[in-house]
Amino acid sequence: MPDELNYVDWFRHSSPYINAHRGKTFVILIPGEAIECAHFSSIIHDLALLDSLGIRLVLVQGARPQIGRVLSNRRLASQVEDDYRVTPQDQLIDVIQASAAVRVQLEAQLSMGLSNTPMDGARLKVCSGNYVIARPLGVVDGIDYGHTGEVRRIDTDAIFRLLEDDNMVLLPHLGFSPTGEVFNLKSEDVAIQAAIQLKADKLVIFSEEEGIFNGGQELYSELLTKDAEAILKKKELNSITHAALDACVQAVRGGVPRAHMISYNENGGLLRELFSREGAGTMIDEDSYEQLRPAHIDDVGGMVALLAPLEEKGALVRRSRELLENEIDRFIVIERDGAIVACAALYPFEQENAGELACLAVSPDYRGSNRGDRLLKGIEQSAKTQKLSTLFLLTTRTAHWFIERGFSETTLASLPTKKQALYNYQRNSKIFSKAL
Repeated sequence: MPDELNYVDWFRHSSPYINAHRGKTFVILIPGEAIECAHFSSIIHDLALLDSLGIRLVLVQGARPQIGRVLSNRRLASQVEDDYRVTPQDQLIDVIQASAAVRVQLEAQLSMGLSNTPMDGARLKVCSGNYVIARPLGVVDGIDYGHTGEVRRIDTDAIFRLLEDDNMVLLPHLGFSPTGEVFNLKSEDVAIQAAIQLKADKLVIFSEEEGIFNGGQELYSELLTKDAEAILKKKELNSITHAALDACVQAVRGGVPRAHMISYNENGGLLRELFSREGAGTMIDEDSYEQLRPAHIDDVGGMVALLAPLEEKGALVRRSRELLENEIDRFIVIERDGAIVACAALYPFEQENAGELACLAVSPDYRGSNRGDRLLKGIEQSAKTQKLSTLFLLTTRTAHWFIERGFSETTLASLPTKKQALYNYQRNSKIFSKAL
């Protein structure tokens, strides 16, 4: 029964995403490494599920390791410059054969009956063709890239007709010129241009890594493009992760609302990223879909649900719904996809030129991503706007967190007179203050 209840709860929480994604166009890059991973059959099942939910899918296929093996088996040297594989004439047929083998394998997987799965009996229609028009990369810095090319344009009209007819479209990393030549393209470039020119709603890139991590090895669930560009400039990522993040940034800069990096090694990672608030990878967007803003009356229900568990544990003083409604103008919240995931309040004592920081709370599901710091900065900014010179707080559980952020322990006598009269000696809260 607990597992069934968890499933029901997850399904209810995923329903807004199911509704939001229906009819949208997603471009999904499946690199050659993903096709060889242990969870690839699960990825196929998940793609079938997305298709059944009315999401229009354009898959971009890579073949980097497969090409490398073919060339290695033939004892041919493979030259890579600036992440582009040089493709001389005598290696073009090997590239085509390796790419074709991967494409056939991928189409075969997508054609399975998906027996013994919830998608048993689903029949996916997959179309592939010469929808990527390419041109030669040419000679760059004295290096002749041969049959390595770049995307000239995507045949969006043909792809849209296929999508309208409920087809899944498969784009290989090979492009064709109007003169009949074949060019080896970077799969990331095909995915970028497909997403931009199709005006896709999302670009999703499967990668070995879960996403992008900060210095403390915490996963960024979301990155703004400016922050992602700063990470790219450091050049600390491995080449494949760097290419994936760069592709996401280029796509978003080109008008794609959101791009996602997820791991092909995580079973169900695609579904978690698309249908849950916490996600499973790193999302890159231009403007944060997580807002820090003043609270309003419609937030009270979400705030009650956020605060109740902490009040039960005694970490926070109990506040009734009526009190929250009456004091709503004191609060700021962090909203994520329509849910209140954090809040804090500022109570000014104007005569003493001081303000009380109260009710700082972050949902347990969303800790570890500096949301507490964002709330604190928001409260400090509000206090400065009101020309308050001191910020104080009472806490029983989180003293060290505030000490690390510049607060110092003080005495009851230092508090405003009205606050001293309200002090609860049974809670025995410690008092901290900070000059603004």
